[in-house]
Amino acid sequence: MPTPLPDPTGPTGPTGPTGPRRRTLLAAGAASALLPVAAGGTAWATANADVAADADAADPYDALLARSAAQLTGGDFDPADPDFAAALKVLDTQASGWWRDLDRSAGRSALWADLSPAKDPGNFGQSYTRLRTIATAWATPGTSLSGSAEAADTLLEALRFLHAEGYNTTRPESGNWWFWEIGAPRALMDTCVLLRAKIPAADLTAYVSTVAKFCPDPDRRTNAPTLAETGANRADKAVIVALRGLLARDAATLTLARDGLSDVRDEGRNSLFTYVTSGDGFYEDGSFVQHGSVAYTGTYGSVLLGSAGQLIALLADSEWAVTDPKTSVLYEAVDRTFSPVVFDGLMMDAVRGRATSREKAPDHKDGAAALTNILQLADGAPAAYAGRWRALAKGWMTRNKTHPYLSLVGVPALARAKAVLDDHSVPAADRLTGHFAFADMDRVVHRRPGWALTLSLSSQRIAAYEAGNGENLHGWYTGDGMAYLYDGDGLGQFGDGFWATVDPYRLPGTTVDTRKRTDIGTGGGTGTYRPKNAVAGGAVLDGRFGAAAMELLADGSTLRARKAWFFLDNAAVALGTDITASDGRTVETIVENRNLYEDGVPRLTVDGRRQPSHTGWTAPLAGARWAHLDGTGGYVFPDDPAQPPHGRGRTQLNALREERTGTWRAINTGADTGGSTTPVTRRYLTLWLDHGTSPTTSSYAYVLLPGASATSTALWAHSRPVRVVANNATAQAIEARRHGLVAVHFWGPGSAAGITASGPCTVIVRRGGDGTTLAVADPGRTGTTVTLELPSPARKVVRADDTVTVTPGRRPVVTVRVAGSRGHTHTAHLR
Repeated sequence: MPTPLPDPTGPTGPTGPTGPRRRTLLAAGAASALLPVAAGGTAWATANADVAADADAADPYDALLARSAAQLTGGDFDPADPDFAAALKVLDTQASGWWRDLDRSAGRSALWADLSPAKDPGNFGQSYTRLRTIATAWATPGTSLSGSAEAADTLLEALRFLHAEGYNTTRPESGNWWFWEIGAPRALMDTCVLLRAKIPAADLTAYVSTVAKFCPDPDRRTNAPTLAETGANRADKAVIVALRGLLARDAATLTLARDGLSDVRDEGRNSLFTYVTSGDGFYEDGSFVQHGSVAYTGTYGSVLLGSAGQLIALLADSEWAVTDPKTSVLYEAVDRTFSPVVFDGLMMDAVRGRATSREKAPDHKDGAAALTNILQLADGAPAAYAGRWRALAKGWMTRNKTHPYLSLVGVPALARAKAVLDDHSVPAADRLTGHFAFADMDRVVHRRPGWALTLSLSSQRIAAYEAGNGENLHGWYTGDGMAYLYDGDGLGQFGDGFWATVDPYRLPGTTVDTRKRTDIGTGGGTGTYRPKNAVAGGAVLDGRFGAAAMELLADGSTLRARKAWFFLDNAAVALGTDITASDGRTVETIVENRNLYEDGVPRLTVDGRRQPSHTGWTAPLAGARWAHLDGTGGYVFPDDPAQPPHGRGRTQLNALREERTGTWRAINTGADTGGSTTPVTRRYLTLWLDHGTSPTTSSYAYVLLPGASATSTALWAHSRPVRVVANNATAQAIEARRHGLVAVHFWGPGSAAGITASGPCTVIVRRGGDGTTLAVADPGRTGTTVTLELPSPARKVVRADDTVTVTPGRRPVVTVRVAGSRGHTHTAHLR
């Protein structure tokens, strides 16, 4: 169950998490708070105090339009400040480039040669985005286009051209609906806000009418009226409708926008301020799902946070202010949903879906967008929340020297970030530590002071991947148990050309059939692949230890495997068993595939012997007991009860150093996100276990020791502080003697590590000075009750969830009602 959050009250008493406090709300946001490079992105910025105060002026529309414009330009700032000057230069460079290339000829068929013809949805959608950037530069002091009469006149003509050629009320939707209903209208309305004093009334009416046709309200998909909008799409549309209402000076439209956040129309069924138990939205365990089955915290979740927060800020102190008492769901989401999946400002790729294939949106930019949205929300949140988030953001910003936050964001986000960095009363929070099992999106995150390990699982509930519109063409195995290792000393691992160059058949943590795959997602629209397995997820004990499992039923192959992971203070143990296939192809389990960047040659040591460092080296490592890679950590290959103790018959470990060249275009050909054809080259060190051709009941066991030295890895392998006690089709189990801990995933009724289970479940038991603590989950969600017999005596129950019944004794019996718990953990404390 989710950890209770601190009481949201400040030192001056309760503020009540019912919307923004009556104070200046500085609005910032997602994609355009970053330097304006992501075409189709949503633009947010910082509203200054004077603009916010104007909300009480006689004309509320003018006041809120001024606030909206300030959100785009940043309001008042000192252009001589080096940070602002740098951001202005980037804005000016991009806007000036598009201004210079803009076709002004009378017979033009497009505004830019690469976006021709203008009638194509992808082309007019991106054209509006570029016009917004030029308009932002025009409205922002300190750029070469600032206040230019020529720029204003040219922008007005460009808007008329796009309206005539591409985006108007006479055209039916075609192609990707998003350009018609979100991308183009958002950029158009932003541009109209900036140019509102220049746009002739007839033109403005035409633009507003067009947006009203394709985005009439936040509640429905226009091209599919029976489809209710959810999550980030609803939040985006609410902002668009609000801007349309302000430009049309229409109170009813503004009310529609505000009420869309809470889904007043459908009695809150799709409210953004509620926890869901299925489908799209925020879950109480911290999960976020979009498109029905995709773990999407890092993109859609962040957009929702930014869009909803921006609209709350925009409408604050007006007659349309958001007063839904459940806005606290957004506040709680920062701690439950976002904080665990951001590592030193990087958004973990396991929750970014198909966005990992976007060349212009690496993990550090999506992380910066989330950070911006969190700081935006902090300005209107109760003090206890806001103070904690600012400390969290300060920690992220100060630790990430690889991708400095201030260099990633534009003018609008800088003031808030600089205020936090310069405020000595705001501490820089340490890295979050703990174990997080996101049962509702099949993700597991294990965080220690120097590193984090994330698992991307999948099931009949959560997609193994999403692809479409030319994106994520090689994402075949990203949901098959891929393990992402984040190291505080190497923040570029997944953001530095990884997805363009990595061998997509050898993703760390996966067990794969090496068959040749064809590109996925090449057609229009997006689609997901959900495998047929039920088991994916696990249990968490004391917020510190974890166990997880996944049944692998490979796509388009006879490959089957049972995989389990166990998470300790300084180690993660990976087990695989019952690995079978009958297709006549080799099956491999990938222990590691580390990005060594352009010229990395870190030392690889195996059983105390240094291995060759030249590119192209490969070798079998028969009987290897441990390996160490400088800068990453150690790998131990313990005794596996499913295999002979050493030598012949053991699964063969192999190593490879290679230089790989790829292009972003090879994995993303999207209309507005497609990558370049420029070759990218990176070096890799790969360790894998070869299960042979068409294996029958093969297995594996290995241990990750992130950050460990070669000496400590060798010592760990020799002392064996963790023992694999079972690795078969009934149970996979370990014993960690130093922790007094045993952990088991039972695939069916059976006994292992002294624990007997009546059916499938994941169990962690730990004995300590204060008794025995227990965690149980049913990640397959197939059971009603599970009965366990424990190996250690207990006389009394100190604490137990209401789903747990305990009969104390020499061998205590624990019965857990797992039905309806959706794979979440049940706990008890015995003495």
